[in-house]
Amino acid sequence: MKRVVGLAFCGSFCTFRKTIDTIKQLTERYEVVPILSDASYGTDTRFGAAADFRAEIEALCGSPVLHTLAEVEPFGPKKLLDLLIVAPCTGNTLGKLANGIADTPVTFACKAHLRNARPVLLAVSTNDGLSASAENIGRLLNRRHYFFVPFGQDSPQGKPYSLVADFSLLPDAAESALCGQQLQPLLIQR
Repeated sequence: MKRVVGLAFCGSFCTFRKTIDTIKQLTERYEVVPILSDASYGTDTRFGAAADFRAEIEALCGSPVLHTLAEVEPFGPKKLLDLLIVAPCTGNTLGKLANGIADTPVTFACKAHLRNARPVLLAVSTNDGLSASAENIGRLLNRRHYFFVPFGQDSPQGKPYSLVADFSLLPDAAESALCGQQLQPLLIQR
C-alpha cells in the first residue's frame, strides 16, 4: 500500500510548472492528494489559467483538488496523510506557519497534519527569503516536524534577497522527511 502525501500549492505561480513536473515522480511512490490555496485555486496569471492548472493537477494525481478549510480539516482527526508537502511555499505562508496562523486551506492543512506529529516539507519560493522571510525560515528550521527542500538564491545579482527550492530534489527530500531527516545539504549554490 502506498503512503499518502498531500501536495499543497501556494501562489508562487512562477514555480507551478516545477512543482507539477515532480508530480509524476511522486505518484510513482505515493498516493498524492492535491491541495490549493485560495490564490492558486482561482487566480489566472501570465503563467497560466487557474482552471488549466487545476485540471492538470487533478489528472496527474487522479483525485480532485481540495481547496477549502472544511475539505482539509479531516487531515488531523482522521490522520489521512503520512507527509504534507507545501510546494511552492511562499513568504506569506512561511510567515503564517511560523506564527501559528491557520486561515487558508494550506496553513490549515499543515496545522491539522502537525497535530499528529507528522512531517511537513516546505519548498520555499519567495522574493524576500533573505530579508523579511528569513526570520520565519529560521523559526521553522528550529521546529520539530518541519523539513525543507534544499534551497538557494535563484538570482543573486538580479534579486539578491530571493530564495527558491531546487524542485528536482523534492522527491528525495520527501523520502528524507518521511524518515525524520533533513535532506542535506540544505543550502545549495546555483
